Amino acid sequence: MSSESAQTKTIVRSAGTVGIAVFASRILGLVREQVFAAMFGAGFAYDAFVVAYRIPNLLRDLFAEGALSSAFVAVFTDYKTKKGVHETWNLANNVITTLALILGIIVIAGALFAQDIVALIAPEFSRVPGKHQVTVLMTSIMFPFLLLVSLAAVCMGILNTMGKFFIPSIASCFFNLGSILGGVSLAYIFPRFGLQPIVGMAWGVVIGGLLQLIIQIPSVKNQGMRYRPCVRIADPGLLRIMKLMVPAIIGLSATQINIFINTFFAAGCAQGSVSWLNYAFRILWFPIGLVGVSLSVATMPVVSGHASRGDTTKLKEAYISSSVLSLLLSLPATCGLVFLAQPIIRVIFQHGNFTAADTVFTAQALSLYAIGLFAYAAQKITVPVFYALNKTKYPVIGSFITIALNVCIVMATLEQFQYKAIALSTSLCIIVNFLFLNTVLYREIKGYDLGYLCACMLKIIPASLLTGVCAQWTYGWCRSVLGDMFMTDVVSLFTAIGAGIIIYAAAVSALGIREVTQIRKKVLQRLFAKSL
Repeated sequence: MSSESAQTKTIVRSAGTVGIAVFASRILGLVREQVFAAMFGAGFAYDAFVVAYRIPNLLRDLFAEGALSSAFVAVFTDYKTKKGVHETWNLANNVITTLALILGIIVIAGALFAQDIVALIAPEFSRVPGKHQVTVLMTSIMFPFLLLVSLAAVCMGILNTMGKFFIPSIASCFFNLGSILGGVSLAYIFPRFGLQPIVGMAWGVVIGGLLQLIIQIPSVKNQGMRYRPCVRIADPGLLRIMKLMVPAIIGLSATQINIFINTFFAAGCAQGSVSWLNYAFRILWFPIGLVGVSLSVATMPVVSGHASRGDTTKLKEAYISSSVLSLLLSLPATCGLVFLAQPIIRVIFQHGNFTAADTVFTAQALSLYAIGLFAYAAQKITVPVFYALNKTKYPVIGSFITIALNVCIVMATLEQFQYKAIALSTSLCIIVNFLFLNTVLYREIKGYDLGYLCACMLKIIPASLLTGVCAQWTYGWCRSVLGDMFMTDVVSLFTAIGAGIIIYAAAVSALGIREVTQIRKKVLQRLFAKSL
């Protein structure tokens, strides 16, 4: 078996394991959003929650799922490859203790200055009686989530480096469970004490973050780690991680600035705009998680290992295989979301306080967000490659290019398109960043099999468009036969999705894509093994 085929199988297997866990987590995440939609709809309460949650969540993107995660995995993998067990676990202890101290200070400062932070990100909230105050309260409550989820990310990095993917990926299920069960329980209790129900959901986020951390601790112990508090700032491993993190944080901060800018503009649009955009992006995050995050988690240790050994050839092979797999999954998902946006939103969210008008507005945002889905998923794979190669300045440059582009697009289109301008700008900016990073990476690693990648894309795009058109036609036909009721809407949607999957699977199977062949062989081997 060629090294290329072996790598594809390794990545497919790991991504499949992560994908199962992420799928379960995303389903629970959708249930969580359904709870929000039914209880609070789109408006005052949920607008306030989204802004309050966004502030610690943006910092989470920097410290947990962004700069820290990628930098820690790269250095931890190098220690595991080249140094002894003792030094490797000492590095982990040092990182955990130092991180807890730094983020502890940030959490306290964030809670103390919550009022000023909310006034900066959503100044228009002060025009609505009570909206600013409840946003400030929830911001203070949810700041500790940053510390909990960052420590959970370190545990995830340790386990992924050890080849353990399922438990850290399923951990986010426990975040969603804690958010739902804890949040809803408190939402019904708090009004008795004069607090708004939405404040209970803020406490649910903290409960969920705690569960996400706790569920990983036994697995980390099973790998041989024993936590010993220590702070050694001059430790070479910690300094390497910090050195990798600094440019990455700068680059990711550019992304967060974009989100702050978009939140600022959305808060000034019609009430409900923040909610519509957030509900739409939550749907988009489902395929991003399944495709981009799963492949990124599976690819990062492989790429880091090749980079550590200086094996550029295998690194290129791993990157191409991951990129093709990403396109195979993200492009049909893009077409599915564009062609079926309204029925998807109707089935998932249109209950309780979430109205038919909210469905229309959210679906419009989802269609525009979906245009950039393939770039979101691909970037989850591309950026960690730069971290593994110690070329972190390029994601920084790309991020700052998108800030300027985002501001220009939003300001030029906001008056005409309102909140939809933000969704459109987000997609266009991520596509530009994707093209920039891939161009730079091609130059930095002295080329990769671009011809094969483009050939695969040219095969996948028409198959994806065919899938979207057929799914939309199937949905319309089912509705015309079954009638216009909620359950028939559900049946029609799932029938359309099922038909689309079958059509797409048949189409790509005939296109001669290497990764599809590997997946088909693996599936057939499993089926025959079980039948014997």
